Amino acid sequence: MTIAPAGRGRARERGNASDGAGAVILAACAIWSLISAAGRETGPEGVLLALLAVAAGFTCGRICGTLLPVATATVAAVGALLMGLLSRHGMPGATATADTAPGHAGAAAALLVLAAGAACCAAAASRQAPLRFSLRLLALGTACAALALRSVAGFAAALGVLLCSLAAARMRQRLLGLAGFALATGLVVAMSWAVAADALPQGLMVSLEGPLTAHRVLLWQDALELAGAHPVLGVGPGRFAELSPAVEQTVHSDGKPHSAPLQQAAEQGVVGVGLLGSAFGWLLYVLWRSPRTTAVVLTAGAALTALAVLASVGNALSFTPVTAGAGLLAGLASARRPIGDGTTGADGTDGTRGPDGADQARGADDVHQVRGPEGADGAANRPGDAARRTRRADRSTPL
Repeated sequence: MTIAPAGRGRARERGNASDGAGAVILAACAIWSLISAAGRETGPEGVLLALLAVAAGFTCGRICGTLLPVATATVAAVGALLMGLLSRHGMPGATATADTAPGHAGAAAALLVLAAGAACCAAAASRQAPLRFSLRLLALGTACAALALRSVAGFAAALGVLLCSLAAARMRQRLLGLAGFALATGLVVAMSWAVAADALPQGLMVSLEGPLTAHRVLLWQDALELAGAHPVLGVGPGRFAELSPAVEQTVHSDGKPHSAPLQQAAEQGVVGVGLLGSAFGWLLYVLWRSPRTTAVVLTAGAALTALAVLASVGNALSFTPVTAGAGLLAGLASARRPIGDGTTGADGTDGTRGPDGADQARGADDVHQVRGPEGADGAANRPGDAARRTRRADRSTPL
């Protein structure tokens, strides 16, 4: 009979706690979108669809990541790559209503980043060196595909994910890496707010306005003005296009401010921004508590951080495949090990994670067995058992 180690029970409790926290955060996001839309002619369907896509992708990733982690991540990488390459003809599941939505370029870059992250996660979880090399070559090809789509940001983000994955293979402390990802995301969000508020030096503003485009800066400024006029509830989900002068003056506009934090601030107020930040923080917390190796965790964290950066300066989260892919990647990287696997994890490595986030080798006492009367269950005899049996036999032998 096998008795589960106490560490595994504690890990399961932490996993249940993080899953419960995620359910509460996603439910709060859905409820707040309905509250901010109450009494107004708004359309919260886009927000609810995005939340549903994240939850469905996360659940699917958890299930498939427990059963076939490498195969599922590989299929997800190839699927995201193909969808990104075909996105120039229109993105399935787009919430934008314009015939020619400019946000498709940002969505394609986000899909390529998710493809690179899934390929690198599969490589980190694989035991076979040729397969690891092929999967990392696929991630490099994904970055080159971004150049073919004329997306410099997508190329830089996908290449950054690949480099972070190579560096993560030599790291044992995941907490420091995840904290760095959170800090990088916070800096990009702060930069977008500073640009919208015109709070940067003039020279820096001019240099940033070139790659961001003047139209996007005007959209950000409109979003910040709407957030200042309605700081608590916002103007309501989906109403930015009606109230933004920059949108009205633009032909074929998708009606989005091309910044997820600023869109939340304008449409759902400061509470919406807090909930969006809590959702991203929850994903990083789930990765920190993941039973997978540090290489897999930090690779997924790098991909999700790159996606958050693109969403802070683009319209990536307005497309259902992107939000579903983000949830799928987080679920794959936080899936539990297969049931009954006592020594080797589903990611192809031996070891468990210590309380400080470092990978630790399994000891010989992680699996305990109950010994029968004569060691029939295969447990090792304790020192001195053989000598006691010899003395017992000598006493029972007649002289």
